[in-house]
Amino acid sequence: MQTDAKKSLGLLDATLLVSGSMIGSGIFIVSTLMLRDIGSPAWLLVLWVLTGLITVFAALSYGELAGMMPNAGGQYVYIQRAYGKMASFLYGWTVFTVIQTGVIAAVAVAFAKYTAIFFPELNDVVFTTPFLAVTWAQLLAIASVIFLTYSNARGVQNGKVIQFVFTFAKLFALGALIVLGIYIGLKTDVFAMNFADAWKATKTVVSDGGSISQISLTGWALVGALGATIINSLFSADAWNNVTFIAGEIKDPKKNIPKSLFFGTLIVTVIYILANVAYLALLPINGSPDALNPIDQGMLFASNDRVGASAAYVIFGDAGILLMAGLIMVSTFGCNNGLVLAGSRLFYAMSKDGLFFKGAAQLNANGVPARALWIQCAWASVLCLSGKYGDLLTYSTFASLLFYILTIYGIFRLRKLEPDTPRPYKAWGYPFIPALYIVLTLAICVDLLIYDFRNAGMGLFIVLLGIPVYYLIESKRKAI
Repeated sequence: MQTDAKKSLGLLDATLLVSGSMIGSGIFIVSTLMLRDIGSPAWLLVLWVLTGLITVFAALSYGELAGMMPNAGGQYVYIQRAYGKMASFLYGWTVFTVIQTGVIAAVAVAFAKYTAIFFPELNDVVFTTPFLAVTWAQLLAIASVIFLTYSNARGVQNGKVIQFVFTFAKLFALGALIVLGIYIGLKTDVFAMNFADAWKATKTVVSDGGSISQISLTGWALVGALGATIINSLFSADAWNNVTFIAGEIKDPKKNIPKSLFFGTLIVTVIYILANVAYLALLPINGSPDALNPIDQGMLFASNDRVGASAAYVIFGDAGILLMAGLIMVSTFGCNNGLVLAGSRLFYAMSKDGLFFKGAAQLNANGVPARALWIQCAWASVLCLSGKYGDLLTYSTFASLLFYILTIYGIFRLRKLEPDTPRPYKAWGYPFIPALYIVLTLAICVDLLIYDFRNAGMGLFIVLLGIPVYYLIESKRKAI
């Protein structure tokens, strides 16, 4: 058994891990959900720009903590240094129960669903129980998680190769979609038509009977809708912090982690904004949910919310649907590789502190925390079967925002507690940029508590549920 992880990842590898972990299936879907909530193309772009700024601000701030603590575990380590073991356990608890494993499950199921476009038999039910019906697609999702876990358990080099190939492939394909989409779209009047009344905000409601109504949004109703729907774009831009989990395997982490956080989040921010410009150039916003043609469905009623597939249809015709399905398969598979690779390192760090399964603290002959990988795999597979991971992800997004706020406030706290600790990189724009991030994110959290209390409250409940678990673990440790 090895006791130290091998440092085999360079700046390019770390940057690809950041961007590859961020880009999954969300960018191809959530713009439709957001438009139903706000109806305005101008506000839609504002929210994507704001999402990018919030993400880049957070990445710039995290660089200081990464430079101070270039250790496996990342955000878990930062929170523990600033606030103590219980706070860091609550973060790790939430990451294990819903954030990391829930995202892995959701991305794996998205991969399987888009594979089913080529092989419809995957939608068939394999067996049923009194509690759930299991499809071939769910089993394929689990198989993909097991394969990626096995591959990463054989050494970080395997994960590095998969991340390199799949991230470059999806960046190239997304770039092609953006360039062709804007080029073709601007030859039509669709973009101008969409922006004829760009700032008019409406909420679109489709009743069970199929009737459509639109509710005008102004004043606080508009503020509430914007704050609630930005969760969709923030979730699509999440997982950028995963690179900090694997700090122990990055060369010169004090320099390369801050740089990779900035470059990775900036690349994805630009891609996401331009992708939405391409959607708005290719597809009219309004349409009919009963239409068979993706163009006539419009962005609001894209089939299964697949706005990316509808955009590809405009460019490539019927073949565009298959091309987009293939792109999302590549995107989700590469995204999950980064999530599987990074997440286990956080649980490895927790185990070394006695706050996770004991065996997860061991490295195998390849210098990889294989047991942590397989424990992560097991719970993610359960979530693939449960059918509840979608709800868990919604709940956990609010919890994620709370921990981001806590972590970035830790910069201020540690500057007071440890003023003499070496900081190879200092947070850019300190104290303005970190403070602005905290204010913006707190405002979103307050908005969610007011306008989406069920999901925000469940997120908070999951975090608080970790408190009795923490004291139970601590009591057992003291009894030994």
